[in-house]
Amino acid sequence: MEFALAALVALAVTPLAAALARRTGVVDRPGPLKPQERPVPYLGGVPVLCGCAIGVAATGRYVLLLPLVLAFALGVVDDIRAVPPRVRFGLELLIGVAAAVVVPGDPFVKIATAGFVVVLLNAVNLVDGQDGLAGSLALVAALAGAFLGNDATPFALALAGGLAGFLVFNRPPARIYLGDGGAYLVGTTLAMIPSLADDGVTRWSVWFAAPLIVAVPILDTAIAVWRRLRTRRPLFTGDRSHVYDQLVDRGVSVAASTSILALGQVVLSTLGVVAAGLEPLAALAMTLGVALVAVVASLRAGFV
Repeated sequence: MEFALAALVALAVTPLAAALARRTGVVDRPGPLKPQERPVPYLGGVPVLCGCAIGVAATGRYVLLLPLVLAFALGVVDDIRAVPPRVRFGLELLIGVAAAVVVPGDPFVKIATAGFVVVLLNAVNLVDGQDGLAGSLALVAALAGAFLGNDATPFALALAGGLAGFLVFNRPPARIYLGDGGAYLVGTTLAMIPSLADDGVTRWSVWFAAPLIVAVPILDTAIAVWRRLRTRRPLFTGDRSHVYDQLVDRGVSVAASTSILALGQVVLSTLGVVAAGLEPLAALAMTLGVALVAVVASLRAGFV
């Protein structure tokens, strides 16, 4: 129910958001790191936020909207006028704190949620450099998160529905982008799903499995950070050497590159759902084992 309703809302709202972005000049213009041929409107986070609101209403926890709105607002400001990295990071920490305050659970859940928000907020933003990619990866992760149960189910299904409606317009060639506003919103929403999986009661298995559910954005971010450290480049400086960029450089089409990574996310998210149902030690062992395989595969493929 939440998925279908959020998808319909996003389908209706996305063209309106694109028109508003064009009218107000909130667009992504071609440049050295912008491969598109013409300006593309931002504000794709608007329909996704509308979809998320449906999930929030289904849980009855309306305070969950606070960190979502804050994340979206920070991103939109960043889209309009770049926020200095240190200021942006400080504000991201505040969004993580806001998420920790509004989610149910004990101190571990709240601290884990705050940290996960900061990580995923940036990770989703980093994979949002190719038509349909960030939305597809997040859609898969959200559908996997819906299997965790309790309030996580309607919350995640609404996010998935909002992304599905948005992706109709974001598939190559994209007619609208998530922008930083949408990417920050999606990352924050995904990061809050584990805390809602068991009414806030700490389930170690869920938290051990959570990185697998969002593995591709996390892996791409880890590779990007390692690459920039090795080359002594600023961590917050963009480049065109992400895993998806490297696939395209090797002759893979944009659509095929997105499909390959989305398929990989399907496999990893499925393993994450399986791990979440295991005993804690087994879940931890499974996550570490899959992470090791992913790192070795990335090294052998030359992505690092």
